[in-house]
Amino acid sequence: MAGRVEAATMGGEIDEEGDERGSMWELDQKLDQSMDEEAGRLRNMYREKKFSALLLLQLSFQSLGVVYGDLGTSPLYVFYNTFPHANDNGQGGTLALYSLLCRHAKVKTIQNQHRTDEELTTYSRTTFHEHSFAAKTKRWLEKRTSRKTALLIIVLVGTCMVIGDGILTPAISVLSAAGGLRVNLPHISNGIVVFVAVVILVSLFSVQHYGTDRVGWLFAPIVFLWFLSIASIGMYNIWKHDTSVLKAFSPVYIYRYFKRGGRDRWTSLGGIMLSITGIEALFADLSHFPVSAVQIAFTVIVFPCLLLAYSGQAAYIRRYPDHVADAFYRSIPGSVYWPMFIIATAAAIVASQATISATFSLVKQALAHGCFPRVKVVHTSRKFLGQIYVPDINWILMILCIAVTAGFKNQSQIGNAYGTAVVIVMLVTTLLMTLIMILVWRCHWVLVLIFTILSLVVECTYFSAMLFKIDQGGWVPLVIAAAFLLIMSVWHYGTLKRYEFEMHSRVSMAWILGLGPRLGLVRVPGVGLVYTELASGVPHIFSHFITNLPAIHSVVVFVCVKNLPVYTVPEEERFLVKRIGPKNFHMFRCVARYGYRDLHKKDDDFEKRLFESLFLYVRLESMMEGGCSDSDEYSNCGSQQQLKDKLGNGNENENLATFDTFDSIESITPVKRVSHTVTASSQMSGGVDELEFINRCRDAGVVHIMGNTVIRARREARFYKKIAIDYVYAFLRKICREHSAIYNVPQESLLNVGQIFYV
Repeated sequence: MAGRVEAATMGGEIDEEGDERGSMWELDQKLDQSMDEEAGRLRNMYREKKFSALLLLQLSFQSLGVVYGDLGTSPLYVFYNTFPHANDNGQGGTLALYSLLCRHAKVKTIQNQHRTDEELTTYSRTTFHEHSFAAKTKRWLEKRTSRKTALLIIVLVGTCMVIGDGILTPAISVLSAAGGLRVNLPHISNGIVVFVAVVILVSLFSVQHYGTDRVGWLFAPIVFLWFLSIASIGMYNIWKHDTSVLKAFSPVYIYRYFKRGGRDRWTSLGGIMLSITGIEALFADLSHFPVSAVQIAFTVIVFPCLLLAYSGQAAYIRRYPDHVADAFYRSIPGSVYWPMFIIATAAAIVASQATISATFSLVKQALAHGCFPRVKVVHTSRKFLGQIYVPDINWILMILCIAVTAGFKNQSQIGNAYGTAVVIVMLVTTLLMTLIMILVWRCHWVLVLIFTILSLVVECTYFSAMLFKIDQGGWVPLVIAAAFLLIMSVWHYGTLKRYEFEMHSRVSMAWILGLGPRLGLVRVPGVGLVYTELASGVPHIFSHFITNLPAIHSVVVFVCVKNLPVYTVPEEERFLVKRIGPKNFHMFRCVARYGYRDLHKKDDDFEKRLFESLFLYVRLESMMEGGCSDSDEYSNCGSQQQLKDKLGNGNENENLATFDTFDSIESITPVKRVSHTVTASSQMSGGVDELEFINRCRDAGVVHIMGNTVIRARREARFYKKIAIDYVYAFLRKICREHSAIYNVPQESLLNVGQIFYV
């Protein structure tokens, strides 16, 4: 250890005899040993996070089924949607980028962050020179609330479009695969094809509860076989029909293609867009697999096989231009047609997994930002943090997907809708990446300008082509996105107003101190856990509670569960504990911090871990007289790990490190080496007495006190606000999960306190 906890850090020099010195030496040794064990545990934890080469290859193979199914099955429908009139018959990651921006600029609409959050090991951020372009951009974004709101709306639009992909991808992939039946069985009607597609879709969504881990191992071999098959057929078609098709890799032919045609060549870009569908969900799926695994799978398997597949279909169409409507199936040699049909159908099922998994990830991220109603999130893997399943969203996607499939019955219109959603996601991602380059990567403004212009030229070109297809199915993702955007916007607005109400109606510490240690009430045995959205101050719900009831528990802990714009919060840094008021008030605050990938799993004992953190705080506080102020409500001794670090990094020639206050920028002054008559043992005994008191109260019973705040629109409010608050938000709040269910609070220990406020 860097240093030992000397007697000076206990509040003064100890002038007692050798037995007391011996006891202190033993205490130091025990502390050193426990902290060495903690450091070793942390080293092992981080060592386990490094993926071995074998595991990386395993995850690369598994990512084929989850990440690349959508991108890999594009050959089923690209040529038909690119040339629909050739004959007479015819993902992410946006919220992850937003979280990254929130760490580098104060752009969150709900301002519940604090500088202590920035001390997390996973909270990486950069600092700017005051006069740099990045600093100016940061100040410009933070200056007005309207700019923060506009940024959030852009992010939500991209998120809603990816959710729309989760509906359109299964529809077009499965319907295109099932359409192969009519090539060898021309007497089959379109209704039978649609029925087969619907049966397949129901089966697909029914197995989602097994999780990405199991589904990935089931789907990965199918997609691997699919890629090998389309690559082999592509090489066969190139060799048999036209090897000169490889000249298409030359940019010269792109110029000639547009020069010879008019509007039809331009609108064909909408179909070409479908060849890269799946990349919008790929970014969101990164939470399921490490980046290196996804990169290996793409470079070694996905990209080469797709190039061969498209080149092979192009060679076949040059020989048989009238077969463009069913180019994929007609280019398959007759001897392997039915095996290939089975593989194609299976691969189409897998293709849907990419956007379904991406939708689950995005919904979880939206929950962390307060932009989606509370829904059940199930952690499906013990090995990998990001693999989740959201039952409610799964069944909603299934119903909407079946409606789109049965409603259109035409893959061309679904393809137009699909392309519109993808290009809008790309535009949103580009805008966010521009801010990332400025604020996070701190790129030169010239480089940022070049990237933005080149990206927008390409994406706006595709977007302009898709505008011609709005009336041919392109309106579908716009309607779907508008519905989800309405839900997410109204929910976030209600969440924001609730937080503002809590902030403005906080109880002053002077009022609490004026009540005295008994708070002007009967202090009954037990522990009261008061849940609040505030990470500082005493919530209004507490004053409302003690005003209406004549008693309060002997120990009161204000619990705040806060989501941070980081992907995860290490377990040892999750809880931040501090004392409120003097010791004889027995009031504490515990802030539980989570990242957007962290889950409240059903097997988590939240209450047990909370008390462990509280006991550790009291035990360490008793060793650091002056380290935590009893009279200052905002005094903070940090998280468990911070407390241990500050104890372990001491030096006998130095003063005790200062502790920042929680809500103000002042610090508690260092402890001076002043002789005291108070011994370390007496300080320890004080801590032990309080620990025994809290334990007795805990044994007497723990009550979870939660606020049931109802929001209503004022009588003079505009009609659209009344509709949004009194009907839409009220309905969403009624059908969403309760906080007690998320935190696994036993119903027999739950006490709800109701209050109403008007907006």
